[in-house]
Amino acid sequence: MLGKSTNSGRRSAVITGVLLLTGLVTGILSVVPVIDGADYLVEASINENQVLIGAFFQLLMVAAYVGIPIFLYPILSKHHKGLALGSAAFGIIAGVFIIIGVIILLLLLTVSHEFAKGGTLNVSYFQTLGGLLREGRDLVNHVATTLAFVLAMLLFTCIFYQTKLVPQWLSVLGLIGSTLSILASLLFMIRFIGLDSTYMMLNIPIAFQQLALAVWLIIKGFNRVEQDFVSK
Repeated sequence: MLGKSTNSGRRSAVITGVLLLTGLVTGILSVVPVIDGADYLVEASINENQVLIGAFFQLLMVAAYVGIPIFLYPILSKHHKGLALGSAAFGIIAGVFIIIGVIILLLLLTVSHEFAKGGTLNVSYFQTLGGLLREGRDLVNHVATTLAFVLAMLLFTCIFYQTKLVPQWLSVLGLIGSTLSILASLLFMIRFIGLDSTYMMLNIPIAFQQLALAVWLIIKGFNRVEQDFVSK
């Protein structure tokens, strides 16, 4: 019984670590610079492949954001079912917001194509529509999605901290990083900061913790406390 539980816990740890790395990599590859530029209405249609590649990798993020708390649930629910369930719920919400963000991105590409066909006609119309879509995409990606996933991470990190399933320094870094990332999203939402260096700096700790946690889970797995708990 203990051996089976240990193998299950080890497998969940490795899968979670791989999904954490997948989330980081796909997040980087989903960036679409042409959409963020001043001439996005022109550049998006010209660089259609870049937009489609970004949309593809953004969709792959769904597997990571939803999968991480779900694969952790069987382990974490043994220690705190409420927090584990909340983490899984926020992960699913984050996945839904990612899909919404992809839809908006593809709508921006469509608007860019229509703008290219129209030439100088109805320029203000396309600029207004494009601006609204881009604003909506920023709010979905950097506020709604980020808040949902970071809250999922915050909840399972609280369980990690309480149970010492992973080293305490990883849990503490996760708690600090999650708090700073939530702060960054809220400050961006009220337009106190933009997608600038301040926003990036506030999100660096959670990115580093996600990377460190992924490597730890893949190489070391969960600490012995999990096995001791299951064996009781």
